[in-house]
Amino acid sequence: MASTARTYLAFQHNSSLHTLKAIVTSIRPFAALEEANRQLFKSGTDADHVLVTDTTIFHPQGGGQPSDVGTMTSQGGESFAVAAVRMDAVSDGQVLHFGRFTTPGTAAMFAEGDAVTQTIDVEKRLLYSRLHTAGHVLGAAVRHLLEAEVPGFDELKASHFPDAASCEFQGVIEGKWKGPIQDKVDEYVTANMPVEIGWWDVEDFRKRGLERLIPDRSLVPTGEKFRVVNIVGAEVYPCGGTHVESTALCGETKVKKISRSKGTSRVSYAVN
Repeated sequence: MASTARTYLAFQHNSSLHTLKAIVTSIRPFAALEEANRQLFKSGTDADHVLVTDTTIFHPQGGGQPSDVGTMTSQGGESFAVAAVRMDAVSDGQVLHFGRFTTPGTAAMFAEGDAVTQTIDVEKRLLYSRLHTAGHVLGAAVRHLLEAEVPGFDELKASHFPDAASCEFQGVIEGKWKGPIQDKVDEYVTANMPVEIGWWDVEDFRKRGLERLIPDRSLVPTGEKFRVVNIVGAEVYPCGGTHVESTALCGETKVKKISRSKGTSRVSYAVN
């Protein structure tokens, strides 16, 4: 039977952790999932399972960031390859780890209550963190340059996936701005601005004059604060993703192109 307790998101408090001890609270075959959760994992087969743990180091796909991948290993040596991670579509606050057991020569699986060691793919986590921070750097650069220049300007959404990274804005951004945007991005990256994680309530946003950033209250449990990412000297973003510790760690961030459609503009980028 599936657990109903919320999963503690350890990566939001310390994204430098690469391994973590956790307890298995639920394990289900893919076929036993609710339809809404099966739809989260399009490649699911009868060989796959979904695990829930009391805490997790794995960032679930969301907020424009891909999910972490990696492994979970029990004290008995059984191994579970985590291929994708999503927030549960049915049970609020649970994290679903999708994958399959890979221990050679045995059908042994974990049991509820087992202690496991979670290990993420560090190389992918670093890439995703660099892309996510670089997306915020790009968003800050565009806002600082164009908020007063583009009628109806606003930041809309972003994708931080490799080979498909972009930020979308309300308003028409003409191609002539590509060079100035690149220059501003370079300025922020070179400045080695600290990237700080904080936890704010509504009043914290208001006293800083950032009412426009106040998230939907339904996005966090009652009594909890909103997680924010502060690129010191540039912008603050409500964000649940993982990040590098300074803008310099984004590495070279290249503005690729600006595209426009129906009153919105998309600025694509890449990190090298």
